[in-house]
Amino acid sequence: MPSPPPFAPLSISPLRSLWLAVALSMGAAISLGITRFAYALLLPPMREDLGWSYALAGGMNTGNALGYLLGALATPSLLRRAAPGAVLLVGAAMATVFMGLSGFFTQAAPLLVQRLLAGGASALVFIAGGLLAARLGAEVPGRSGLLLGLYYGGTGWGISLSALLVPAVLVAAPAPHNWTWAWWALALACVAATTALLWPARVLNGLAAPVATASGTPPEAAVPDRVRWRALAPALLGYGLFGVGYIGYMTFVVALLREQGRGAGEVTLFYALLGLAVVLSSRIWAGLLDRSRGGEALARLNALLGVATILPVVTGAWPVVLASGLLFGGVFLSVVASTTALVRHNLPQALWASGISAFTIVFAAGQIVGPTVVGWIADGPGGLARGLVFSACALWVGALVAWRQRPL
Repeated sequence: MPSPPPFAPLSISPLRSLWLAVALSMGAAISLGITRFAYALLLPPMREDLGWSYALAGGMNTGNALGYLLGALATPSLLRRAAPGAVLLVGAAMATVFMGLSGFFTQAAPLLVQRLLAGGASALVFIAGGLLAARLGAEVPGRSGLLLGLYYGGTGWGISLSALLVPAVLVAAPAPHNWTWAWWALALACVAATTALLWPARVLNGLAAPVATASGTPPEAAVPDRVRWRALAPALLGYGLFGVGYIGYMTFVVALLREQGRGAGEVTLFYALLGLAVVLSSRIWAGLLDRSRGGEALARLNALLGVATILPVVTGAWPVVLASGLLFGGVFLSVVASTTALVRHNLPQALWASGISAFTIVFAAGQIVGPTVVGWIADGPGGLARGLVFSACALWVGALVAWRQRPL
C-alpha cells in the first residue's frame, strides 16, 4: 500500500495563519513566559522571606530546567502516540496546576518539586507548540520565519503580563508570605492562556496528522535519511551554551537591579519592556531565520545576547540597563526560533519532532547548569555581577561554536 501524505491538506489563508500563530503563542507564554521567567520577579521576595542563599534560589530554576529536560525526553514518545494538539493542551493544564500548587508551600523541598513538575509540563507545551508552528509555517510559503517568531514571541506576552501582575499582587497581598498570592495569580493567567489554545489545537491537529506506514512503524523509521546528529553537533553545542548563559540573566537580573537600588516601578518597567521586545522580535529576525540554513543566525544572536548580559555589569546607568533589557528581549527567543528554523531547513518533515526535541534537550541541559553556577558565583565575593560575566562568556563561546555549523 502506498503511504498516505504526511499532513492532511488544510486551506489556510495568510491572515488566518497569523491569527493561528498568535493564538498558538499562548503556549509559549505559559511554558516560558510565566512558568519559567515569572520566577525572576518572585526570587527577591521569596529569598528575603525564606532566608535562601543565591545558590538555593538559583537551584529552584535548576529544578525547573531538570523537569524541562525530563519532559523533553518524554515528548517524542508522547507525540508518536497522541496528536500534538492534545499534548499541548494536557501540558498547559498540568503547568497551570503546578503553578498554583507552588503557592501552598514555604519549605524548599516541596517548592523544588513543584518547580520540577512545572518544568516537565512546560516542555510538553513548548515542543508540541513549536512543532505545530513549524508545520503551520510549511503551509504558508514565505512566512515561516514570521510565524515561528510569532509563536516563540508569545513568551514576551507572558513576561510582560508577569511584570505587571506580580508586583501589583505583592503590594496588595496580606503578610506574611505575600508572594504565595502571586503564584495563584499566575496560575489564573495560565488558565486564560490555556483557554486561548483550544482553537489552534483543534484546527492544527488536522495539519499535524501522524505519518503511518503499512507495517505501522513510527514516522522516523519510515524515513531513510535519519537525523545525522554528528553533523548538527556545532549547533547543538552552541544552543546548549545558550541555555547555560541566557538563564543566568533571566533568573538573576531582577535581583541585580534590586541590589543596584532600583525600585518596584523601575523593575516593572524594565521587565515589561523586555517582554514587549520579545514580542516585537518575531518581525525583526524573520528574514534572518528564513535565509540562514546553517548556524549563522544562532551565532549572531548568541553574540548579541552576550553583549546585552554584560551591559548591566559594566554600569548601573538607567538608560544602559533599559537598553540591556530591550536588546536581550529582542534577541533571546529568536535564538530558540533559529533552531526550529534550522531543523525545518535541514530535516524532512517526519523528523521535525525528533529534531526539535533534540535541541530542546540540550537547551534544558544548559539551563540545569546555568542558574546553580551563577548562584554559586553570586554567593562569593564577586556577587551577582561576576555571575553574569560567566553567563556572557558562555553565550560568546556558544556563538563561536555555532558559527561552525554548516547546512546539511
